[in-house]
Amino acid sequence: MTALVTGRRADGGAVRGAPARRGPTFPRVLRSETTRFTSLRTNGWLVLGTVAAAAAVAYGLGLFVRPDDGRSGSWVVTSGFVLAQLGFLVLGALVATADHTTGTARTTFTAVPRRLPVLLAQVVVTTVVALVTGALALVASWVATVPVRAADAPALDLAVPGTARALLGLVLAGVGVALLGLGLGALLRRPAGAIVGGLVLVLLADQLLAANPGRFTDTLRASLPSAGARLLQDDATLAALDATTRGPQLGVWGGGAVLAVWVVVVLAAAGYRLVRHDVR
Repeated sequence: MTALVTGRRADGGAVRGAPARRGPTFPRVLRSETTRFTSLRTNGWLVLGTVAAAAAVAYGLGLFVRPDDGRSGSWVVTSGFVLAQLGFLVLGALVATADHTTGTARTTFTAVPRRLPVLLAQVVVTTVVALVTGALALVASWVATVPVRAADAPALDLAVPGTARALLGLVLAGVGVALLGLGLGALLRRPAGAIVGGLVLVLLADQLLAANPGRFTDTLRASLPSAGARLLQDDATLAALDATTRGPQLGVWGGGAVLAVWVVVVLAAAGYRLVRHDVR
């Protein structure tokens, strides 16, 4: 029940004031963040663009794959992630920076003075949207590559060790990259900085280090969030990668663990800044 604020008049009589309002509950904060996300048409186009990019790139790369080049059918389906991950990254960054770019951050955190529930609600929204986007991207990529896999590309065989995990890995890695973008956005509070920083971490730095193999560079590669892309590889491919690296061998789930650690650390840093520093 809602409590009433009472006081005393100068003559000693009781005064009944307005009902005392409770602070915002997490379901209300979550509903607000969900409404904020769904009310912007650009977010819907971003999801559709990410799905389309995954399917288009998978189809295009699949045209150049032959049964004897060592690629698997699962790689053909998930190869579009190389571009689609940028959509996941932008998705998370935009969710986190929406208040800061529109100038409503002070209003939001005045209404939710504890602040962390807002970040937690954004994590939930981003996770759900990224899961749906990843699932749609996986289905679209599978459909788009059916003609390719029926021709010269290798067939998709779920009996191949790691194939099912590789397909699921597209969805899991997408969620991880989206949450990384969210954390960077909440930490830097500017979409451009978050997107550029995420782009360096999940793509550019890995490509640069791969061009200069060695013990030091291979160790750095294994510690970057780009290691999460290992989730999209089948067991045979991962074994070959570990056999040739001069850095640590991450195994089947090691890349996903590295990405998860990055997400937790960046979100923790964002939460600390949110609580300890002014909101602009």
